[in-house]
Amino acid sequence: MSEISATKRSVIVLFSDSKCPKSHRVRLVAKEKDIPMEIVEVDVDNLPEDLLELNPYGTLPTLVDRDLVLSDPQVMIEYLDERFPHPPLMSVDPISKARARQMLRQIETEWYPLIDTINKSDVKEDVKTARRDLQERLVQLIPAFEHKLFFMSDDYSLVDVSMSVLLWRLPSLGVELPKSAKPIRDYEEKVLSREMFMESLSDDEIDMRDIV
Repeated sequence: MSEISATKRSVIVLFSDSKCPKSHRVRLVAKEKDIPMEIVEVDVDNLPEDLLELNPYGTLPTLVDRDLVLSDPQVMIEYLDERFPHPPLMSVDPISKARARQMLRQIETEWYPLIDTINKSDVKEDVKTARRDLQERLVQLIPAFEHKLFFMSDDYSLVDVSMSVLLWRLPSLGVELPKSAKPIRDYEEKVLSREMFMESLSDDEIDMRDIV
């Protein structure tokens, strides 16, 4: 990428990690809403200078919309949902919205770190424990997948965005679901077969599954 400041660009810029679920869910929101966005895939071991100028912490993803720089992925997806309101990906009902936000935060702060442990830890016992914890957390939610068309809602939402990027990664993480998890597998087939989901995938994410 050029060294020209991203704030001078006319489109939204996303500095993205091609393997990270947090980056993936921002890319997926952009696809679902057909948002013009420049995706800059960043080598986490060689951060570009313009990213560090915009976000001194060098965290990924980082989203830049003119003079606005966001480094919190949940803030990013809610911002994009509000700025580009069609189709809406968050309920207008305060109670439903609060429940969705709580689930989004749980996925980001409790579930995605398990993915990092599985992918990056050199301690076999930690990896084994993370796989078990991730499987158990999903299994505990089986009833929530049974009673609605999507997760916690009859409408596709930001929660589905965050859940789908996690489910896509399960085979590469070595996490297998039991036979009792059929409602999750049915849900998985529904959300992962969406055209926009497939278009949101980076090359590295495509390699996580054997697809043509």
